[in-house]
Amino acid sequence: MTEVRPPAASSASLWERDEEVAAIKEAVDILCADRSSPGSLLVFRGEAGLGKTALLAEPRRIAEERGCTVWSARGGETLRSVPFNVVRQLLQPALVSMLPEEARVYLGDWYDLAGPALGIANPGDRHADPQGVCEGLVAAVRRLARRDWPLVLLIDDAHWADQETLYWLAAFAERLADLSVLVVVARRPGEISGTGARYLDAVAAAADRAVTTLSALTPDAAAGLTRATLGENADAAFCREVWAVTAGNPYETVELLAKVQDSELEPVEAHAGELRDLNRSARGGGLVARLEQLGIDATRFAWAAAILGDDITVDLVARLATLTPDDADRCAERLRGARILTVPDPAGTGGTGSAGLEFVHPLIATAVYNSIPDALRRAMHGIAARIVTDSGRGAASAARHLLEVHPDDDEELVWQLREAAREHLAVGAPDAARRCLERALEEPPRPEIHAHVLYELGCATFLTAPARTIGHLRTALGMPGLDGDRRVDAVIRLSQALLHNDQMEEAVRTVEAEAARLEPGPARLRLQAVQFMWEGIHTGGTVTPGRSERLARLAATCTGRDNSERALLILRGFDAMMRGENAEEIVEVCDRALVNGRLAPGLGWTDSEWGVELLLMLATSYAYTDRLDRAESLYSEALHAYDTAGWSGGHLALAHAYVGLAHRRRGRLEAAEASLRESLRLAERVGRGLPLYWTATCNLVDTLLARGHVDEAWATAERHGFTPPYPSTVVLPDPRSVRGRLLLAVGRTKDGVNELETAEKAAAARGHHNPVHVFGAGDLARALATEDPARAARLAVDVRRHAERLGTDTAIGEALRVATALETGQRAVRLAAQAVTYLESSPCQYEHAAARVEYGILARSVPDLERGLALARSCGADGLVRRAGAELETGAGLG
Repeated sequence: MTEVRPPAASSASLWERDEEVAAIKEAVDILCADRSSPGSLLVFRGEAGLGKTALLAEPRRIAEERGCTVWSARGGETLRSVPFNVVRQLLQPALVSMLPEEARVYLGDWYDLAGPALGIANPGDRHADPQGVCEGLVAAVRRLARRDWPLVLLIDDAHWADQETLYWLAAFAERLADLSVLVVVARRPGEISGTGARYLDAVAAAADRAVTTLSALTPDAAAGLTRATLGENADAAFCREVWAVTAGNPYETVELLAKVQDSELEPVEAHAGELRDLNRSARGGGLVARLEQLGIDATRFAWAAAILGDDITVDLVARLATLTPDDADRCAERLRGARILTVPDPAGTGGTGSAGLEFVHPLIATAVYNSIPDALRRAMHGIAARIVTDSGRGAASAARHLLEVHPDDDEELVWQLREAAREHLAVGAPDAARRCLERALEEPPRPEIHAHVLYELGCATFLTAPARTIGHLRTALGMPGLDGDRRVDAVIRLSQALLHNDQMEEAVRTVEAEAARLEPGPARLRLQAVQFMWEGIHTGGTVTPGRSERLARLAATCTGRDNSERALLILRGFDAMMRGENAEEIVEVCDRALVNGRLAPGLGWTDSEWGVELLLMLATSYAYTDRLDRAESLYSEALHAYDTAGWSGGHLALAHAYVGLAHRRRGRLEAAEASLRESLRLAERVGRGLPLYWTATCNLVDTLLARGHVDEAWATAERHGFTPPYPSTVVLPDPRSVRGRLLLAVGRTKDGVNELETAEKAAAARGHHNPVHVFGAGDLARALATEDPARAARLAVDVRRHAERLGTDTAIGEALRVATALETGQRAVRLAAQAVTYLESSPCQYEHAAARVEYGILARSVPDLERGLALARSCGADGLVRRAGAELETGAGLG
């Protein structure tokens, strides 16, 4: 067979990589064609030594020849616990060259969020939202890509990247269609599991072509490489043995041939038997033996370099290995000569010109690290942590070393790990914080602070693992040490975790039991408020007898002088709204919870003491009592607060959902649909089945039905699982009512009636009689008008009674529309006219439009139909537009 040789300038590891290099050239050509070119992603996968790093040098060479900007980064086996390590490597060279104000301009609104993660800005006092930080990093690259187009990003050893970087990379890969950036990723198969593996799978799924798996050299390629290195006189048997000994691994082949040159071994069949011994000296135990032959100082130097992992400078290594500067210089030179350490290629480090050292290959770094005796390795990590701390780089930078130190009842180590956890949380790395606190527990902490460490650990895992949070906080509360406000905080946080873990009844019992332990006062009042809050949003189980009466009595004593009292007033207002009590009284109670018409300090959307649920109750109480101006103001304030804070997870999803609900109530159906689709997009990332996911889906289905897009509403419900069983928390509007309306709309009348009957019974059992958000009874009356007119009439009377008790124009107008549907002749016309009168005064324009069209048809009034048509168009109610338009077009019987 003919041996195919790569160009002379190419790395030896590029033998038989023609297809891969062609794919790289094509991707660079597409990138450079136009600033509007879509981004692309290439993923190369291969076992250790198959030439991934050498292959990654090709896009750099090709891109730089085309005038591209190239940034690169590399994962490290001992650095996986360092959050944002790889993305910092990738972006810092571009950012550190800027003046601080210039960096702030380029990152814009994302500077305060992404800057700390990138290490170019100090973190704030709050815990950063991980998804918000991720979005900020995506935005940072987006802006930098515009400045530095055409931009190529290279990530080597992605299997060793930290989890925070992989989270960003997965999100970034999804957006490449909108970014003119080429990303090339190299990784080993396996090596990673769990969450990180899922992120890498997401990256692979976003690639432009199937992941390329690198193969070993063929015998012909190994022979060609052997002769290119040792000379054409290398005979066939020798070349064949080179391939057999290395299994075609390019790295091992290159290293073996270098050793053949060093030993001046003649490449003939007679010496082929010596190749196996030479190859063993390049890996595993053979490498360790070769290292030991260089002397104890060189061995200590190599060990210290392996401990440091990155930022390997002769000075730092000398301090860690306790070597004099001269001895350290000699060791560094000896290790370079032995091809164990090398000076990084400036091109491969983003051109930063680092004066440091690195291992020739990760395989060597791994072998050296694993060769350090366990006790010594742990001790060296402890010394490294002290060196990092003494250099002023902070506890978070030292944390990866602290994690490896042997537990020894060290009080200072516990403090350092807690401090590192706080720093990690401030930059949006809760998983890194969790590792620090779990390690602190192994030390262990002193008895008086043990519970505090568990509490902090519970807070760190709250967003990512509610079940773990429950265990940590229960243990903490069962130990001495947590007292006063911190204990109350822990109990409330535990109840929140139980809520998120769908253990609502336990959440209620937890705060109830703690409140019973306390004397009357602010702490007890706060716990009682939380208990009422969880009971108020719980739809399952049995309603606590007399709950609403007790809440009303307690709230009646509150003037709103502190946030506990304000919380109780909000809860009372929400309970009264759900029960359909008088709207004016509901609004008066809610207003007392405000300070000069605004949220009180400590009750803001991003404040953690009370949580988002309470404020959503307040805003929704206004929304369903026709005070939509106040509801919209609060919802918009939430959206702005979460956008500004970079909270792009569940909180932002809820904010968009409730902004959509406000648009829907106003009758701005197109705007509602846009907000709800964005909410659902964000909710998908957080997880299906959660209350926020139901909220987004329920409101979107309701809005699509109002628009007359029945088929799309059904498809949305099917796609997003909008079917029983329903969540155990309150969703507004009532999902059973929406589901019943949907079933009627698609012609499944029997199923729709059954669903609406279930909705009516469930609402009655809870005492929920507000006919605006639990509208199933009205739709049920319409559906039964022909089949069971007597029952339909009774239902219509109940709807009217509940509407008049609530007293809003919307509720009464809608009740009159239900009554109209059950009548004929002039009585129907009179009822329809009354409905129009009430709904004309209502802020809900869609309902007004529907009533106007219905009246126009019944009264045969062209002006009313035309006005209804205009209102329907302004609402985006396409179904109403078609209905009114058809009536006007036929003109049959119209006056």
